[in-house]
Amino acid sequence: MLRGFRHPLNSSRLKPGETQLQVQNVHLSFGGVAALTGVTLEVKQSEIFAIIGPNGAGKTSLLNSISGLYKPQSGHIIFHDGRGSHELIGMKPHKIARLGIARSFQNIELFRHMTVLDNLLAGCHVHMKSNLLSAMIYWGPAQREQIAFREFVEDIIDLLEIESIRNKKVGTLAYGLQKRVELGRALAMKPAILLLDEPMAGMNSEEKEDMARFILDVNEEHGVTIVLIEHDMGVVMDISDRVAVLNFGQKIAEGTPDEIRKNPLVVQAYLGEEQAVFPFAAGAAGGRHA
Repeated sequence: MLRGFRHPLNSSRLKPGETQLQVQNVHLSFGGVAALTGVTLEVKQSEIFAIIGPNGAGKTSLLNSISGLYKPQSGHIIFHDGRGSHELIGMKPHKIARLGIARSFQNIELFRHMTVLDNLLAGCHVHMKSNLLSAMIYWGPAQREQIAFREFVEDIIDLLEIESIRNKKVGTLAYGLQKRVELGRALAMKPAILLLDEPMAGMNSEEKEDMARFILDVNEEHGVTIVLIEHDMGVVMDISDRVAVLNFGQKIAEGTPDEIRKNPLVVQAYLGEEQAVFPFAAGAAGGRHA
């Protein structure tokens, strides 16, 4: 296993470059207000796919639709895992999580009175097969399963460099460390696709560099596909393979970071008028495009 992992971090059976997630003509509205209008995109195994756009563009609504929190009125969201194809619209969030789609949130959603270790172990529960009685007895298959998940969580702690805070209550930690723990809990779900909703919001430049490095490690060393919403355009342009741009619920552009940076429709969406060059430069996070 890579990076000392005793158990696979990536649950996908696809090869890099194979189609993993298809969003097809998705429409989502709330009380007549359109949040997504005909959004179509395709994410491939082992890439970092960023979704950007001004506030209110529909980015989080799209992630909520993929993870089952919202149910679009029409369209298809299809997940391929190497075992089969799964229509996600209408599927319960916990079943989507079991397929291998994990996510973090804009606002930290952790158990603040539990330790870092316990929060990470909570992320494993979606894959546990033993029932409550066998887990309480802690014998046989249940014991082996508990040991395996504990080893897996220890590997995540090592990957994210949070050994020193493993036994601290999450509510006592600095904001940047809480965001790192939330990433760890999502990784504990053994994701094939990791949905990250503004993982660097509110961080200082040093914390952003650390988070960008962890995201790249998860992607490059373990092959986990990343779908990323992020407002720091320096980070987006540095670490993403492809970028989709939403504006008022519609996709207005898709391409490589260089293509997006030069796209006049994207510039217009951000600045309100066309410019010759995308206003956000790369190089902020020291990523693959720096």
